[in-house]
Amino acid sequence: MTASLSSTQSQTLKRTVLGARRLSNIFWAVVLTLGGLGFALAGASSYLKQNLLPFADPTQLVFIPQGIAMGFYGVAALGLATFLWVVISLDVGGGYNSFDKVSNRLQIVRKGFWGENRRIEIDHPLEEVTAVRVAIKEGLNPKRTLYLRIKGRPDIPLTRVGQPIPLSDLENQGAELARFLQVPLEGL
Repeated sequence: MTASLSSTQSQTLKRTVLGARRLSNIFWAVVLTLGGLGFALAGASSYLKQNLLPFADPTQLVFIPQGIAMGFYGVAALGLATFLWVVISLDVGGGYNSFDKVSNRLQIVRKGFWGENRRIEIDHPLEEVTAVRVAIKEGLNPKRTLYLRIKGRPDIPLTRVGQPIPLSDLENQGAELARFLQVPLEGL
């Protein structure tokens, strides 16, 4: 999440939130595509008894059960890869958080899938913000998230999903936002 102050210096704060277009997602989509294609071609080669792979000879595999298992794994991997490519192309989860003291509004925008959920937008007056909360969970699956507390609503996450951001960055972003909004910082 990157922060930038606009030309009205200290009147507007806008932070960009990284979505699904991350190098790690692209890496896994490529791996799943290549692996799935290899397994599907191996299964098809064992059924057709014709080598479709330039680097191996899967025609020696017995179609039932080995060829069918290879084909199933290939189709499953290609299905997951297709889903991941769609999520990457739509940049699901990407967007921005905007806090504007001039218009006295906060706007949280994220990209979703298609249809009515393609663009998710939350718009509230700044005076309804009660606090900025930092949630830290360490361990095997660490989570470091910045939340916005608004009267009458559940806490709204402000940080990206996925790889946790460094603790110092999270603390700095939380402190900067709490200072900007003039609300308390909770959770530290």
